[in-house]
Amino acid sequence: MSLLSHPGSQVGRFCRPSLAWASERRLIVVRQSVKRKTAPGKTLSLFADDPDIQGWRYGAFVTSVDLPMVEVWRTYRGRADCENRIKELKADFGLDAFNMRDFWATEAALGFAMLAYNLMSLFRQAVLRSRVQHTLSTLHGLVLAIGGSWHPDASQNRLMLSVPRRKRAWFTGLWANASAPPVTPALHTG
Repeated sequence: MSLLSHPGSQVGRFCRPSLAWASERRLIVVRQSVKRKTAPGKTLSLFADDPDIQGWRYGAFVTSVDLPMVEVWRTYRGRADCENRIKELKADFGLDAFNMRDFWATEAALGFAMLAYNLMSLFRQAVLRSRVQHTLSTLHGLVLAIGGSWHPDASQNRLMLSVPRRKRAWFTGLWANASAPPVTPALHTG
């Protein structure tokens, strides 16, 4: 077993053969120091009385990828959020709650739900640019559920939004964050 130590974390690996696997696999184990608040109502730790486990979060990755331990950890950690996205699709977009009588109608409805999710995800990344990835239900209250009315003017029509005074600067600044992708001029070969 080899071990690599960083401030607040340790990464170790060992190889294991199995009858179910065609070749030997590496098991990479990560131990990270975490500060947990004592809060009423939180989920209790499985090994609450073990002093070696308290204050640490563990993760394990089984892989056949031939990369350094830390790179495997970083690569797989980035993919570990997919379960949260599936939960968001179920909770906010109703992906588990509808079924049409026809297979193709269900597939089309799922396609539209995925398109809506991708547009909302793009909005979060391009416009909000926040470290916190808000769910659709949160964004609904922040950005989408805002009353408004058309104000006809001689020169142009205006949409007057009823944004609370304390949120106006934030709401106006949202669209300053949105920028078009960079355009690179095509190279002409003559």
